[in-house]
Amino acid sequence: MDLLRVEHVTKRFATHTALDDVSLSIPRGSVYGLLGPNGAGKTTLIRIINRITAPDTGRVLLGDREIQPEDIYRIGYLPEERGLYKKMKVGEQAVFFARLKGLSRHEAVVRLKQWFVKFGIQDWWDKKVEELSKGMAQKVQFIVTILHKPELLIFDEPFSGFDPINANLLKEEIFSLRDQGATVIFSTHNMSSVEEICDHITLINKSHNILSGNVEEIRHRHGNNIFRLDFRGDREALRRALAGRCETMEDAEAEQGVYETLKIHVPTEEEVRDVIARANEAVQLRSFTEIIPSMNDIFIRAVNGNL
Repeated sequence: MDLLRVEHVTKRFATHTALDDVSLSIPRGSVYGLLGPNGAGKTTLIRIINRITAPDTGRVLLGDREIQPEDIYRIGYLPEERGLYKKMKVGEQAVFFARLKGLSRHEAVVRLKQWFVKFGIQDWWDKKVEELSKGMAQKVQFIVTILHKPELLIFDEPFSGFDPINANLLKEEIFSLRDQGATVIFSTHNMSSVEEICDHITLINKSHNILSGNVEEIRHRHGNNIFRLDFRGDREALRRALAGRCETMEDAEAEQGVYETLKIHVPTEEEVRDVIARANEAVQLRSFTEIIPSMNDIFIRAVNGNL
């Protein structure tokens, strides 16, 4: 079941069309990647979902009804451009933001103290924000975003500025929130992060949704029947056995005593079994593996119109 649906949303600013008839569906309990180059329309779409701005046409549905002003309390949003009041104390500011999300002061303090301990920043409660490192400030902002336990979480480049250890900590928390029932929209340019944490994606380019679906299904769908063979035996015998059945893409000699490698392109899926059989007869075949394109490869091909 979908938690969020965007239906035929268009948004224009003067002569610029930021979104042009964009539709997408975000399954409940998933991590959903929102991808696209700079200026594609991602941020505009996120602002429409958050009711910061309104679409010219189309609508956004949260659950089974069109999104309402009070639904903002069901959403947690961590924008890419973030800011804290530098002269305020860390704990005081976190409580302030928590109360804006509908929590009582007592409940806010209790929850915040738990999260501050979990993230190892409890000693900074009474320090001023200006004393925080960038990473610590981002931890505070992450905590405030999720504190009211929203159904929908929207993170815009959440790992920006984090070292690998803290980035991994955030990933684990995102997975934990998903497992507890939250739905996560994850906007990023980092394609390796997409493959690591996203279940589904939408790619927006030049104001249009040009690709949507399950990450693994998309990677397999846009593979090109390229395979890697690891083998021992007579390389020339293998080439003769495969002649006319596939194209050799890479034919580098391996070091002595190590399995040799050959990369090939098989024209159709129907011919794969025959190619395997011929290769197995010609040499000692150790493995025959499909090379699935990365999301980065697919992103580049899609944006360049070559998908």
